[in-house]
Amino acid sequence: MSGSLTILRILGNQPFAEIGVPSAVTVSEERGLVVVGGDLGYLQWSGCGTAMDRWRSHRVGVYGMDDLRCRWIVESRWPVHCLAFHPTLPVVAIGTGSYDGGYSFEGELLLLDLRSGRLTSVIRGAREVLHVEWQSQRALRLVVAPPDDEDFDEAHTHGFDVVIERFDWSDIAQGSVRQEELTGRWIEYERLSKGETVGQGVESLGVLAGEPWWEPRRQVWDVHGLQDGRVLACLDGVLAEAWGPDGSLEWCVPDEEGGRQLVVRAGELDAWVNVERWRARWVGRERVTEPPLVARVSLADGKVLGSLPVPFSTALTTRDDGWLMLRGTRRDQSEAEPAVLVSPAGEALPTRVPLKGYDLINHSFPIRHSRRLLALQGDEEKPWRDKWVVTVEPEGPDGEPVARRLFPLDWETAHARHLFGGPGIEVGTGPGRDLVHAGSVHDGPGQLPGNAFVVRRSLEDGTARWVFTADFPATALDGDEETLYVAFNSGELVALRTSDGTVLWRQQLDVGGLPVVPLSLTLIWPGRLLIGTVDGRILDCAVVDPISTSPCHREPE
Repeated sequence: MSGSLTILRILGNQPFAEIGVPSAVTVSEERGLVVVGGDLGYLQWSGCGTAMDRWRSHRVGVYGMDDLRCRWIVESRWPVHCLAFHPTLPVVAIGTGSYDGGYSFEGELLLLDLRSGRLTSVIRGAREVLHVEWQSQRALRLVVAPPDDEDFDEAHTHGFDVVIERFDWSDIAQGSVRQEELTGRWIEYERLSKGETVGQGVESLGVLAGEPWWEPRRQVWDVHGLQDGRVLACLDGVLAEAWGPDGSLEWCVPDEEGGRQLVVRAGELDAWVNVERWRARWVGRERVTEPPLVARVSLADGKVLGSLPVPFSTALTTRDDGWLMLRGTRRDQSEAEPAVLVSPAGEALPTRVPLKGYDLINHSFPIRHSRRLLALQGDEEKPWRDKWVVTVEPEGPDGEPVARRLFPLDWETAHARHLFGGPGIEVGTGPGRDLVHAGSVHDGPGQLPGNAFVVRRSLEDGTARWVFTADFPATALDGDEETLYVAFNSGELVALRTSDGTVLWRQQLDVGGLPVVPLSLTLIWPGRLLIGTVDGRILDCAVVDPISTSPCHREPE
């Protein structure tokens, strides 16, 4: 990778990494190409959903059969159902779509140019495309869902069998297929479940990769560098894993859902792992969810040494001296659980702190390198409103744990704004330390350009020292007294000067010229960064921060 960041090695790399979980596969042996539709997944879990705005998870990748190298990777607005190579032209037809849950079947017919990677959406308006099949050079057969399920009986089990003809499918304009053309014979059409399509896709890609055991790697939610040169990570489907200094996988603990947060304990002999537990399954007629789990894992071999007795799914907050806070993530505000404090020795205090209502978008506030246990707390009746930054002290004036307000989350007191939380770190030395954190300004229609931010604030009164704005929400943030590194769900990585917020450099993250999206990151030491990606890879990177006077930041008003 060119620019100010160089990838030294990639951990967890494997064929077809770019598309995530496969949903459709087609092969052209004549062309020596494989086209795969897939899903990179959601950028949220029960404790954090701040990075979902403006995120598109669906991908289509074009791969060579000889080396399985990805030639093109493009985004799709909806899930990919089906793919078909044109008989002679360098064109692939792609059918996408989904039911909106209450009324409409939405989607697109996409045409991908295999020479340029250009993607064209050819239907005027949205319509779910269930099946694509070339009948000749000019004729494309589709099965499309009805526009909605209100005016059509058996809308979820039938579709319209349609044939569309064009003279040259390599030169077709955006939106040139009218809705009137999408009528035809009403036929029964079986829609496979997501599990069935994924199973078929995994089996097909395993055969192509020559690895019958092939499984997609998914979101790397947290990553840490250990002093002995090893790399620790947790990801979707994996409670935790450790990579050796030589890049080999030392151990891996599979899990149906996977770890979301890592806290390495003093001495680096073990670590706390916050494991997601929200997916329900049916046992007979009973809907069952696995009990919450915060596990203590040996860093030598991954063995689970024990767990904390928590009755609820939790988000972890840490303090530099080893204190840990477990805040319940239950969405039912009337039954919000008080926070549990855990001492550096691993013992949960009997007295809990009543922080009340937690919301994965409003209250997510994972702050690293902090001397305080920091959290967000809102209004008693409506916790998402009027949020304050609070510090939780294990021993208050009367010896019991207490939460103390520091300052409002919003530093612009002259404006009534609704802010979402985000990741951050403490910086500075001595008593005058500051808080740097990311977040977003809420707007009804969704994330607007310029509504994401990174701000440095005094921990004494919340005064903003500088503000950097962005168009996409941050996924992760780390740094030191010199440089801050901020990852965004657009795939961009930005380096800011810690003292004043000046942009030192910014670039789109890529691997081999193909875009990747950073989900987690940690600064091991100055000039060395670990980045966990949405597609399950871990990038070990060297960074160089040139002196810059770029004005791409604004001072607080």
